[in-house]
Amino acid sequence: MIGNSPLLPLYEKKFQEEAVIRAVHHGTHIEGNPLELDEVKKVVEGEKIVGRERDIQEVINFRNVVNYIAKKERNNEITKQEITKDLIKKLHQLTTHRVLSPDQSGVYRKKQVVIKNSRTGEVSFRPPAAIEVPYLMEEFLTWLNGLGSKEIHPILKAGIVQYEIVHIHPFFDGNGRVARALATLILYLEGYDIRSFFSLEEYYDQDAEEYYRALQSVKKDDLTPWLEYFTLGLAIELNRIKEKVQKISQDMALKEKLGGKQIFLTERQIKIIEFIRRAGRLQNKDFPHLFPMISEDTVLRELKDLMKKGIIKKKGRTKAAKYELKRA
Repeated sequence: MIGNSPLLPLYEKKFQEEAVIRAVHHGTHIEGNPLELDEVKKVVEGEKIVGRERDIQEVINFRNVVNYIAKKERNNEITKQEITKDLIKKLHQLTTHRVLSPDQSGVYRKKQVVIKNSRTGEVSFRPPAAIEVPYLMEEFLTWLNGLGSKEIHPILKAGIVQYEIVHIHPFFDGNGRVARALATLILYLEGYDIRSFFSLEEYYDQDAEEYYRALQSVKKDDLTPWLEYFTLGLAIELNRIKEKVQKISQDMALKEKLGGKQIFLTERQIKIIEFIRRAGRLQNKDFPHLFPMISEDTVLRELKDLMKKGIIKKKGRTKAAKYELKRA
């Protein structure tokens, strides 16, 4: 449904950009990065901010990871059967660039690590010994690329992949980000790209304690509690996107009117439609609030074009006129 919606191209680009920013912000924030959403947005867009160099670098790195997996899927550079240790190491290298030393970035860990509760200092998880990592990863990839995983629903497969990377903990640091990126890539390859609109990181970050509790709930290889948490999160995120898309091309009347075709809007026109959807209508008195640096004549031209395209209608005359979304 989302993939077939007659979504306006500029909206599609905007939704994709928002998804990247949300994924980067929440994907690093859950790991302790203190940068706020607006700061992350500026970093993602190439602006300079005042902040700790490591925090900024982590954001840049995860932005590169998100873009990397999207490009891999978009350009068909990888198939379901080509998840290799080199790809996973590449994801880690991108994740930890200039954050870890070169001998740790993109390299399996060489020593034992423990995961501690940041508040209590208690050991919450002790990953397998470093000497076991190469063998466990080889076993994991054999399963992932073999017949065994083909019988599993793609969403469950992505959830298993994310858990296994976190559990094996193949790298010194950055395992959570690599695990989430790899799970997202699996979903993309299985047809759940949804135009690259979704981001599970926000779901995890809203209640980080619940996220880690779900990961630690696995007992004796029974992944049921974790997979229930994972699938619920994906369902919530995809439903949120569906509702957002429906607000733009929400009823069958619009779809029928467009004949399934996309129409092109300017950024000002997108802003006008968003305002009308929120407020119910747009009047001349709203122009200065909506476009403080734009002349009234320019706004009227945008409105005239929207009426010509059959998206809005005008009620009344002169400055008391009201502009509303056009219904069938």
